[in-house]
Amino acid sequence: MKAISNDKPQGVCATDFASIIGEENAVCLWENIEIDQQKRIQQAVASGKPPTCIVYPRTQQQLAAVIAKAHSHNWRVLPCGSGSKLSWGSLAKSIDVVVSTERINQLIEHAVGDLTVTVEAGMKFSDLQALLAKSRQFLALDPTAPESATIGGIVATGDTGSLRQRYGSVRDQLLGVTFVRADGEIAKAGGRVVKNVAGYDLMKLLTGSYGTLGFISQLTFRLYPLAEASGTVVLTGSAEAVSQAADILRGSALTPVQADLLSTKLVSSLDLGQGLGLIARFQSISESVKEQSNRVLEVGQKLGLDGAIFTDGDEVSLWQRLQERIHSTVTESVITCKIGVLPTAAVEILTQVELGLIHISSGLGLLQLESKNQVLKVRDRTQLNRGFLTILSAPVAVKEQIDVWGYTGNALPLMRRIKEQFDSKNILSPGRFVGGI
Repeated sequence: MKAISNDKPQGVCATDFASIIGEENAVCLWENIEIDQQKRIQQAVASGKPPTCIVYPRTQQQLAAVIAKAHSHNWRVLPCGSGSKLSWGSLAKSIDVVVSTERINQLIEHAVGDLTVTVEAGMKFSDLQALLAKSRQFLALDPTAPESATIGGIVATGDTGSLRQRYGSVRDQLLGVTFVRADGEIAKAGGRVVKNVAGYDLMKLLTGSYGTLGFISQLTFRLYPLAEASGTVVLTGSAEAVSQAADILRGSALTPVQADLLSTKLVSSLDLGQGLGLIARFQSISESVKEQSNRVLEVGQKLGLDGAIFTDGDEVSLWQRLQERIHSTVTESVITCKIGVLPTAAVEILTQVELGLIHISSGLGLLQLESKNQVLKVRDRTQLNRGFLTILSAPVAVKEQIDVWGYTGNALPLMRRIKEQFDSKNILSPGRFVGGI
């Protein structure tokens, strides 16, 4: 990647930002951005003129100055981390500059005894987990693209994964946040301790806001100790029997940390057998993991389901392959969707799609669909079951033709008033959120 040259006149946007940061490679003009990165950005913005440049501040103060400069000139900003989730959400409109937190990536504090950690938004999730593992602790999230995803991007998109079965969502684990307002001022909410109830809970508001309300720069999370042992049970077979197994598991005293229903194609592509699947992971002391795993296996046997227990390297490989398969796109036309339905309706939905995964307790999951018409059909079905279907990633042409969010609630006026309060000039991720916010 080539930086802008100091001895050549450049666009106002690029030179102004370069003067703020004062480092080489801190600002890169559009024509000098690597092709793969250009493609990621183009998947996030509406057709038209591309952004002038991408800016890489190194500190929260530099980030604040960059956003203040954009605010003073009414330049529209697309916030990002590493870009792993830029293709999610609606298409941002008329973006002038992309600002990345990729280089704002320091560990601020790891309070081992208090089970909390404070990090800058650009730190990669995989790097943070490696640091925490040295103290036998971990952040209980399993996001999309864990090797490249940044902590700030995970929070901005509310990307949790299957671990929400035991540990809850991103919002449940976030203790404090520092963010840059649309006018360039630095603001804070929450704190660095678990028991913190002072003030309005801005953490929950910013989580999943896709960078439309503020630019997240620093975060504090609660942590958990790594378990002694881990084991995973997979049951496969008929839809009716898998549905019964899920009902039994939900109503039992068993405590899986992850538990998902899998579509038939997902089951077969992972070489797990035939039919629908139920996958449940237990993590605790060794005796508890063995006992709970065997009880699920017995439930499956009584229902006529095929079953298997995975441990050690085989288990790690299974979950890695599952993550990769549900997020991989064989063709560029694939549409990845987030779904939310009543848990009891999950099996019905999975029988109508080829590739999908739904958490057995929350009813949230991911589907891969092949066309706009299929998206609309499945969306209708989910809404009949009091649920929703939101497009995460899809070809730009599809996002230009269909409502990405499919929101049918009555909170849009309130959302727009909140956006007005936080970003009156509409410069942060304009158009990327529900209702064109």
